[in-house]
Amino acid sequence: MTMLTTLRHRGTPVFNALLPVVLAQRSASIATSPTKVSGDISSVFPSLSGAATPPLPSRFAELKAHLVQGHEDRLQESWQRLLSDLRKEIEIIRSLGSNVVPKIAFADLDKEDKREEFREEFHKRGVAVVTGVVKEREALNWKELVQRYVRSNPQTKGFPAHNPAVYELYWSPSQILARAHPNLLRTHSFLMSHWHSRDSEALISTTHPTTYADRLRIRQPGDAGFALGPHVDGGICERWEEDGYGRGKVYEAIFEGRWEEYDPWESSCRLPVVSDLYNGAGACSMFRMFQGWLSMSTTGPGEGTLMVNPLLGKATAYYLLRPFFSPKRAPGEAYGSAFLESNNWTLEQETTSVLQGATPSHCQELNAVLHPHLNLEHSMVHVPEVNPGDYVAWHCDTIHAVDKIHTGKSDASVMYIPACPLTEANAEYLVRQREAFAEGIPAPDFPSGVGEGHHIGRLTPDYVMQSIDIEAQQAMGLRKWNEDAGVRNQGEAKLMKRANAILGF
Repeated sequence: MTMLTTLRHRGTPVFNALLPVVLAQRSASIATSPTKVSGDISSVFPSLSGAATPPLPSRFAELKAHLVQGHEDRLQESWQRLLSDLRKEIEIIRSLGSNVVPKIAFADLDKEDKREEFREEFHKRGVAVVTGVVKEREALNWKELVQRYVRSNPQTKGFPAHNPAVYELYWSPSQILARAHPNLLRTHSFLMSHWHSRDSEALISTTHPTTYADRLRIRQPGDAGFALGPHVDGGICERWEEDGYGRGKVYEAIFEGRWEEYDPWESSCRLPVVSDLYNGAGACSMFRMFQGWLSMSTTGPGEGTLMVNPLLGKATAYYLLRPFFSPKRAPGEAYGSAFLESNNWTLEQETTSVLQGATPSHCQELNAVLHPHLNLEHSMVHVPEVNPGDYVAWHCDTIHAVDKIHTGKSDASVMYIPACPLTEANAEYLVRQREAFAEGIPAPDFPSGVGEGHHIGRLTPDYVMQSIDIEAQQAMGLRKWNEDAGVRNQGEAKLMKRANAILGF
């Protein structure tokens, strides 16, 4: 008897018994939570869907003017320094290629010398590969289980529709088991430990990871449909808006002409952030310190894999400042390097509403025309070859993409599993997410629809409560956190109590 048959139509008696408060709150929570429109991953990217991107309203011009008011001279000088640094860094990246991405073996996470060797480059690049997180055979078994799940449920949606590479699946057995794997939770805690907080009492814990249900990809050789170009997730226009990232003054140093002082690893400033002001299909309302995926295949550069821009803070400063500057001479008037020289660029004479590549409700897309100084052709590098069970992570500000064409000879398969800390906002998201889990509908941040509500073999919260480790149950918001375990300061102690209250325990 297969696992899919065994799990078919299971009820949730344990879930019901353990979470009476949650179930009582469910109808009120659903009523107050806005629903995303239906769709698939192409809904997130105008370049995939072909959706029109109308000009931003005039209020964005006012916003831009306000952000730099009183800092104009410093901003111009900082722009010149940034362009100079970018040229030097891109040459380094171009020469190193995939070798610029730091790697560490899961087996070495407790070895201080290996951790130190890894830490410096990880802080600089914001992307990493952790090898051997899960045994290769186990990861391959998960892929086989996913493929059986899809065959058993031919109604499963995906993109492209005629030959899916990315499936609208969130609750398949493989995804639940992978998110719950103790090695993955350990890897998330390790990666998140590289963040720090200026506020020792901030309500955040990186030692208590939380789970975020995301999609999966099985991309076949020759695929050119999932040609996702350079982009940034986690809030688009929100990065400039006062009611978005402005709530925590996350990028204040950049907008004031002090981009060298911007710290992409400081966490407390991100706690008040609202990264989903428009309820868009491409928005993320949970604080993901890292986006990431677990490999289910052996995949190398050019074989349908991930590409990243390992400039982190400098690239972030560039795409945030780009809307404030324009060339004195257009490409047709200044050729080659002359067009890119810093003396050809100046603050906008008349502030426009343009935020290059950013439109509400979508992910921000970058390209060579809108962001010429990033030299994306050479600053975007492939992650190194990965094997089944390896984990790839990239900082939430990182520009990333996928191969335009999969030129390999076998599938490029991953489960998207980001690394998320415990915060009050993330606990609030877990409440909505576990409701979606119980009903089999898409996770709250994603396009709505019937989802997997009628899928054969879908796992349920009851299965998790009976068969999965307690730490994973807590990470999913299904069990009360131990308020005395692993607490490092008063802020974490206060957070544990608040999180349990939010979760209904």
